[in-house]
Amino acid sequence: MYQKVILTGNLGKEPELRYLPSGQAVTNFSMATNRSYTDSNGQKQDETTWFRVSVWGNQAEAVNQYLQQGSRVLVEGRLKPDPETGGPRVYERNDGTYGASFEVTANRVVFLTPKQDGRKAQPEEDIPF
Repeated sequence: MYQKVILTGNLGKEPELRYLPSGQAVTNFSMATNRSYTDSNGQKQDETTWFRVSVWGNQAEAVNQYLQQGSRVLVEGRLKPDPETGGPRVYERNDGTYGASFEVTANRVVFLTPKQDGRKAQPEEDIPF
């Protein structure tokens, strides 16, 4: 069996790098994907889906170095279900409404935000993993 997800979206906050006791690097970041559509009543609807992404090894260090909140990325990886429910992680927002986030373990991260003055530099191609 095999699964693969491909997502494009924007980082919701700054990536967070940490090192495991083994020395292995891991970076976590949140990512939002957006979809606009017209419903059956002719009203424009916007839909945002959040993903929590984990990146390992050399790619983890590159993501932490080059990406920041708002950066546009393409992520290839696999979904990791919530161990308790087998689905996405459900949480309550500050306003009392509920949301869900999906966990993704990335195999590949492609930086899509062009390099701009005053921002972190972007590599010109994928970082090997």
